[in-house]
Amino acid sequence: MSFKDMVAADNGAVFLDLNTFGENRTVTFDGDEFEAIPCVISQMREQNRVTVMSDHEHGIYRVTAIFHCKLDDIGGHIPEKGRKFAIYDPDDSFLREYYVGQSSCDMGMVRLELEALDE
Repeated sequence: MSFKDMVAADNGAVFLDLNTFGENRTVTFDGDEFEAIPCVISQMREQNRVTVMSDHEHGIYRVTAIFHCKLDDIGGHIPEKGRKFAIYDPDDSFLREYYVGQSSCDMGMVRLELEALDE
């Protein structure tokens, strides 16, 4: 068994395990919906957004998060920068829409840096 095979096995058995770090979420992007996929959402932050002099909107914040899942769980396609990426809570009662800021895939694990604006 190669090192990459061991890492891939650990990703599913430990990192995405629902009893450890993972949680099931439904995600949509590019018109496709993927139900109850194991994923990890981390580093959720809400921060003041950068404003310019002509911007008079107050109370709008920039929300960022890091999303990890297996490439196979989202149909083998990596969401591209600028695409909408929606995440539903496990009971599908709450939806948060993000935009992909950066995306990468290493050893079958997708990492997305997500951004959104919120009030």
